[in-house]
Amino acid sequence: MTATSHRGSPGAPSQSGGTPGHKQATGSVRSQAPGPGPYPWAMAGSITVAVLGSALSLNGVLRGWAWFMPLITTVVVVALTLAVLRALRAQPLIATLGSFAALAGVLSFIFCRQDSLAGFIPTTGTFTAVGRLIKRAAETVVSESAPVAPNAGIVFVVCACLGLLVILIDALAVPLSMPAASGIGLLAVMVVPATIKPQSVGVAGFIGAAVGYLLILGCSHWFAPDARLQSGAARGVGQFRRSVVTGGLALALTMVVPLAIPGFETGTFPQGSRLSPWGTSNGLNPMITLGNSLRSPVGSGRITYATSSSSPLYLRSVTIDHFDGETWAPDDRAAERRVGADRIETGYAVQGEVVNAVTSVNAGLFTSPYLPAPFAPASVNGLNGRWTWDPATLSIMSTETTTRAQRYVVFSAAPKVTAQSLAQATAVPQGIPEDFLRIPGNLPDIVRQTADSVTASANTNYGKALALQKYLRSGEFTYSLQAPVQNGYDGNGLSVLADFLAVKSGYCVHFSSAMAVMARAEGIPSRIAVGYAPGRLTGESVALVGQGSFPEYEVDARDAHAWPELYFEGLGWVPFEPTPSRGVVPEYATESSVPGNLSTNADEKEVLTTPAPATPAPVPLPGVDTPAGGSASVNPLPAIGAAAGGVLLLVGFLWSPRLSRSVLRRRRLNRKPVDDAETILPGYKDPAPELAWAELQDLATDYGLPSTPSETPRHFSARLRSSTALGDANGIDDAAHNAVASLTSDFERQRYGRPAVASQAAASRIAVVREALRNNARWLVRFRADWLPPSMMHRWVHALGAPFRALGAFMKSVGWAVARVWRTVRGLLPQRR
Repeated sequence: MTATSHRGSPGAPSQSGGTPGHKQATGSVRSQAPGPGPYPWAMAGSITVAVLGSALSLNGVLRGWAWFMPLITTVVVVALTLAVLRALRAQPLIATLGSFAALAGVLSFIFCRQDSLAGFIPTTGTFTAVGRLIKRAAETVVSESAPVAPNAGIVFVVCACLGLLVILIDALAVPLSMPAASGIGLLAVMVVPATIKPQSVGVAGFIGAAVGYLLILGCSHWFAPDARLQSGAARGVGQFRRSVVTGGLALALTMVVPLAIPGFETGTFPQGSRLSPWGTSNGLNPMITLGNSLRSPVGSGRITYATSSSSPLYLRSVTIDHFDGETWAPDDRAAERRVGADRIETGYAVQGEVVNAVTSVNAGLFTSPYLPAPFAPASVNGLNGRWTWDPATLSIMSTETTTRAQRYVVFSAAPKVTAQSLAQATAVPQGIPEDFLRIPGNLPDIVRQTADSVTASANTNYGKALALQKYLRSGEFTYSLQAPVQNGYDGNGLSVLADFLAVKSGYCVHFSSAMAVMARAEGIPSRIAVGYAPGRLTGESVALVGQGSFPEYEVDARDAHAWPELYFEGLGWVPFEPTPSRGVVPEYATESSVPGNLSTNADEKEVLTTPAPATPAPVPLPGVDTPAGGSASVNPLPAIGAAAGGVLLLVGFLWSPRLSRSVLRRRRLNRKPVDDAETILPGYKDPAPELAWAELQDLATDYGLPSTPSETPRHFSARLRSSTALGDANGIDDAAHNAVASLTSDFERQRYGRPAVASQAAASRIAVVREALRNNARWLVRFRADWLPPSMMHRWVHALGAPFRALGAFMKSVGWAVARVWRTVRGLLPQRR
């Protein structure tokens, strides 16, 4: 019978139940087809480790760890279903369909139990509930900044996607026999934190995904090796090496990619090397990329403007007014929006003096559906495309075009706000929608108690607003871009707000959100404006038609800012600046405007947009943390982590060849002999002598006596025994000589003689030879044989060169094909005479 070797599958693996060896040589080893053995369970476990390991990187995208338990349940149920079906030898299509059914059942049980039959069987009500969950997840993605609150919608989407990923990886690794391609799915999971989290994937997520990926490769190579990679040896020979080489190449690739591809920020992968997908066309996506923009080491999305306004100018892009307790989100009120920005009217009454200004804006590469404009715009000229505006917020947006390359002129008419007019405003606003006063019922106690205590001495809404701003700008709070990330509250929900008031450190998102929520708690309508702080002078001037020439300013992603706006009857929406060391405190909110009510903080005018004096004071850069005072404390953790990482990398490099060599030796020598003569058909040859011979050759290579291709086994054995490696004339190791001779005899009889039912165990004889080689070798040779064995290093070098050899063979075949086509074409052309 001709020897055949099929690629393993759960239904019909080419080997028996996961025990190395028993490979068919000239006939069938067993009279019956073996069962699937541990392969389905091992593969399911490997896939579970890989998916859950890569999911560790989502911590920081999702706040806390409450989302992880539903994910574990989903992944384990789907993987276990696949393992059971494959163990029962179900057809691949049946196993895949069964896994989809298991995924639907477990998702229904976790998220839609009340709307499902028996708690896990989907019904029409289940699909309606799923629609609500997906809608809520979409709203979270659009409106909340990372880390987002793990609400039911976003956790459902994560569990569904990773459950589908389990099915995909299983299909690639088992029926399609493409386990290496499973890494694409794991990379897809890690792309999310790589593009969202400032600290990127993180060490835990990267290690988890890498370990899981290597387990999938190793499981596939061990239980279902590719027949094309075998050379008559027992199953698994060389598979571990290929797995290690493949994983090493993947790791090397991930280290090189951030250096070779633009868009990765500076850092050591995977910690701190974050992929920035927006590039130079970064736009201000409200409340999502604000923190990342501020943390950007270089500004992007540069905008220039010139204005006739005498006061510092804020460019407002969008108004955030909808707050459901978990997220602040823009309410675009699509049904109420009006088309055309050439004439804009407020939807509420404004009394008193109005200040008119004209501003010319060049959006450049800034890309956003929201138009940056000073408040309150009365008309905008020069826009390309269709734009709409909201009468309630005066935000201007487009669903058909963006701000990129737009040059436009904004005529604004804002009410003149003074301390006196604010103090005289009525306490109860009239005609303002309830949306601007809504407070979730689960408002944390710390928020309400803080608001009450801070505003206890104020009798008017204006006094309360000043008290809240003074409190947030006091020395108790510090401006920090990293503290929210490190403490896990970098968002804008109620739980984030509670953490912020406890830690008292954050940036504009947290300060503006805190003041807006506490103002609502005191009965003052509030909302949040997102846009740009005043910015810096460029040194250029811009001529405005009919207005004269004015200095030009610039802002970029580092100037991205959020500030609260409070509503006062007769004045409309009035901005405040609670964020220390950012922006400019309005004149009506300073101590000079309200004698006796406020103390001016030292940082209130640190960032100025007017020309600097001859000897300017140090100005903190936007997006850079400024210590509150004293010398900045140095965090030793990064240095300790870097040193530990270097040590681990060195240990891993030194240990890896030794570990690989030891594993290969055990797999060769610890094979269970086949001694059941009744179940062995004629023609079977036990591969144990051949494996022992391969180990003997590798041992000799490690100690400086490699075999040559032209050498016969007997010649190599004689050369090894006559060398000083096994002892010289003064100390011949007879046991080692006899062991080499018996190993040679067993190999020759197995290769050239009659089939043997079983062979004598070779592990003890190999141990004798190895001990003799060590005793007669110099210390440097012993060190090399233990830690950098030449036999293993040669295999790795050969494996690393495989892609280049394949490329050379491909180029050679292409050249041969081109030459043959050219000769054919020349033969068809008429010959010259």
